[in-house]
Formats: sequence, C-alpha cells, structure tokens
Amino acid sequence: MFLSQNFEKLSLIFGSSITGFLIAFILAPWFTRLLIKFKIGKQIREIATSGEKAELFNALHAKKSGTPTMGGLLIWGTVLVVTLISRIASGFGIFDHSLLNRKETWIPLFTMITCGVLGAIDDYLNVKGLGTTKGISVKLKTFWLVVFSAIGGWWFYSKLGFTNISVPISGIEPIELGWWYIPLFIFIINATANSVNFTDGLDGLASGLLIMSFGAFGIIAFVKGMFILAALCGVISGAISAFLWFNVPPAKFYMGDTGSLALGATLGVIAMLTDQVLILPIIGFIYVIETLSVIIQLFSKKFFKRKVFKIAPIHHHFEQSGWAEFTVVMRFWIIGGIMTATGTILALSTLK
Repeated sequence: MFLSQNFEKLSLIFGSSITGFLIAFILAPWFTRLLIKFKIGKQIREIATSGEKAELFNALHAKKSGTPTMGGLLIWGTVLVVTLISRIASGFGIFDHSLLNRKETWIPLFTMITCGVLGAIDDYLNVKGLGTTKGISVKLKTFWLVVFSAIGGWWFYSKLGFTNISVPISGIEPIELGWWYIPLFIFIINATANSVNFTDGLDGLASGLLIMSFGAFGIIAFVKGMFILAALCGVISGAISAFLWFNVPPAKFYMGDTGSLALGATLGVIAMLTDQVLILPIIGFIYVIETLSVIIQLFSKKFFKRKVFKIAPIHHHFEQSGWAEFTVVMRFWIIGGIMTATGTILALSTLK
C-alpha cells in the first residue's frame, strides 16, 4: 500500500539520487585530472586558528601537501546539473516535478551556491598561498556567511512565514520566536557551516558523516510531505557518495572549503526548513563535538595558557595520540551513525 501510494515520489527521490551519484562518479576522474593540470593542490596551513604556528599539524599532514583540492565543486556542481536536468525534463513533460521549487529548494540551492563560491575563493587563495593564513581571513569569511544567512533568514521569516521552532518532545508546543527567528537562523547556518569545515580534516571523515546527515533529513522531509526537498537531499547524498569513493584513504582529492562550507550551511538550512533544528545537534553530533573541541582549546589557551587537546579539532588529537587516520574516521563514523539514527527516530516519533 505504501509503495503503491508513493511510487512516483519514491521514483523521483531514488532516481535523482542515483543520477547524482552516476554523474559525479563519471566526472570525478576527469575533474581530478583537471585539478592536477591547473595545479590546484592543497597547501598545508602554517598558522593555527589561535594565531600560532601549526607545527604538530604540519608534522601529521605534510605528506598531503599538493593533493588536489576544491573537490566540493564536483559535489555542488553535480547537484546543480541534476536540478537543471529535472527542470528541463519537467518542462518537456517527461517528469511531473522539478527539483527547483520555490517553497522547498530555492533557499537550500541559493545557500549551496553562495557558500560554495565563498569557499572556492578561499580554496584558490590557499592554493596560491595568498593571505596571512593562506586563504580568506576568519573575520571576512564570517562576515560573508552572516550576510548570506541573513538573506536566508529574512526569506524564511517574511516569505515563508517561519516564526517558531518545534520541540521534539510530544505534548510540548512550538517555541514562538517572532522576528528573533532571523538571528537564530543566522546562528544555525554559521554554526553548521563552520562545524562541518572543522570536521573536514581527515580523508573521508566529513563526507561519510554528511551522507548520513543528508540521508536522515531526506527521510524526515519525505515523512513531512516535502518530497522535492527529500529528492534534493538524495541528490546531495548521491553526489557526496561518489566523491567519497575517491576520497577514502589515500584521498585522490579533497573537498576543500568550497565543499565543507556549502554543504554545512545547506544542511543547516534544511534543518530549519524541516523545522527540526533541535534535532540537528543529535544528527550532527560529531560536528558539535568537533566544534566544542576547538572552542575549549581556544578558551583554555587564552585564559589558562595551556592546551586541553594535543591538537584541535579533536580528530587530530586522536591522530597525534597514535590512532591511525582510518581508525579515527571509522570510529567517528560509527558514533555518527548511531547518533544519526537516534536523531532520525526521535524526529519521526514526534511528527504528526
């Protein structure tokens, strides 16, 4: 009964997901050669977030210097191609639905493009060794993220009518925020963009977790009746899966900021769009832990002149402690998978 009633919707979701995977998978070798041809290789950072020399980090990852980066272009570029194909196909009557939908996908796509371009500029400056930190400064990057998220927050509040957030506990009414919804939106988008960026430090770590996260929100969107958004989550997961195929150790290329910022911010937008922002920290548990490790490290060094972790984010702490890179990645995936399942079940149990 379920399959017969939702066959068309499920076909769109799975068809879009598979298309996204195949396009990214086929283009990946060519894209990698293109990055190598134009010498788009990662430059290992010399200055840590705290302003000190990143000596331990350099010792761990010096061998990765020169590996092609900006692989995120392949991911969000594939998403745009699939979206365009669906739009053209629906225009000719081949499909009944397009992935370009004002209510469900405009803002996620806008976010992915703007943050992807911002990250691409940062990656390019890194490749060319420009800037004191080999890239866009933290302040300037934060400024643009705030601008982009403020536009998105205004759209949600004034155009889509979002003014409250749901609490994932049965019997508790949504929290009414009014115009305070916009500052919350700005905070969430910046938090997710930066947390995924922090997490993207080991081969396959962020991409594997992102597949889980977008898959979870795709399920939530489908249950809420937002099947166009669910299809978009499927396309993103499919494209990331193809990227991960080539990103497992030893990585053929890296996501770069153009991937981590774009995907992190888009994940935050989808959490807001599905009204599951309080579930986001559970599904994105590893991102939260990674971010907290950076905050704790900076706070401790500033006020107590000592480090809590050998290196922050925390995945590098375990790496410096003697864990093999793939061991850290696999164990973080396990924890991330458990928390993603927990968050998804909690969200679905409270949906009406």
